[in-house]
Amino acid sequence: MFERFTEEARRVVVLAQVEAREAREPCIDATHLLLGIAMAGGPGGEALRAVGVDAARLRTAMREVGDPGNPLDAEALAALGIDLGRIREAAEAAFGAGALDDRVRQGRRRPSGHLPFTAHSKKALELSLRAAVRRGDGFIDSRHLLVGVLDAEEKRADAVLRHVGADPGALRDRIAGSDAA
Repeated sequence: MFERFTEEARRVVVLAQVEAREAREPCIDATHLLLGIAMAGGPGGEALRAVGVDAARLRTAMREVGDPGNPLDAEALAALGIDLGRIREAAEAAFGAGALDDRVRQGRRRPSGHLPFTAHSKKALELSLRAAVRRGDGFIDSRHLLVGVLDAEEKRADAVLRHVGADPGALRDRIAGSDAA
């Protein structure tokens, strides 16, 4: 499959790995692929920018949304009148960036070497190949990768997109519309 990747798509994967490593994550997940798409540009990056999504906003949303297994559920806390974003800001102002992140508190080192893909990011890559085949393309670029991430319907990636005001379904429709052109 990777032999079909354009230089741009390869750059997406490299950038996703760099982002995962910088975040001290043990694996590359779908949100890291989103970041790579936003940074690499091309048709996938253009589709994200068209709905107001860029790498900086994605990184912030990833921190605010947190991990899927994170016990700090922003919606549940908001129902109790607690604004997790304000708490995070106050903690980071007092103790430094990432003060509430378990990885930082535990002093986890930045992973080195190859980082594996999560099951969801593998599924997104597989679905990007299917998107290319459906279009009749003999290559995979950032558009196909974005379609793959959206079609994988990974909860964290969807939550991050919604957090920045992008509807994953509408974004998918936008890309499908541009495919017809």
